[in-house]
Amino acid sequence: MNTKTVAFKAALPHTIPICAGFTFLGLAYGIYMSKMGFSFIYPFLMAITIFAGSMEFITANLLVSAFDPINAFILALMVNARHLFYGLSMLEKYHGTGKKRFFLIFGMCDESFSINCTTPIPKNVDKGWFMFFVTLMNYLYWAIGAALGGILGKFITFSTKGIDFVMTALFVVIFLT
Repeated sequence: MNTKTVAFKAALPHTIPICAGFTFLGLAYGIYMSKMGFSFIYPFLMAITIFAGSMEFITANLLVSAFDPINAFILALMVNARHLFYGLSMLEKYHGTGKKRFFLIFGMCDESFSINCTTPIPKNVDKGWFMFFVTLMNYLYWAIGAALGGILGKFITFSTKGIDFVMTALFVVIFLT
């Protein structure tokens, strides 16, 4: 087996629980965007370019409100400031990963950080590819969930009132556990 295949097979089991959560949250986000009147392409494009779940929910509201770039910037900085600390703590871990480090930095989310920071990587697995595949799979789970939610949102006829509360509920549950 080649290096990438071995790394993918080692990384996959660690991302399966994230798949369940990201798919559900991505679906909720896509449905939310759809119900706000956006095409399915918006949640998908935002998912692949912003890739910050909380900020994407907030951005949906920013897109339908008055243009205020200063407050949008400050809000984005406050919501995602924790990533500055994640990034600093991963500098050593990402050392030696070559060009993959650019995607590792872009794709770092709470879940990828947790797996890449704490998982002991087996000796026969390339650490750069392992972390790359963890990050890639988590990224794809979110983007696919958001796109599917955007598509399915057009077919939902029942009230989705309160769906924007899904991220708040997630953080409340995390805080309580």
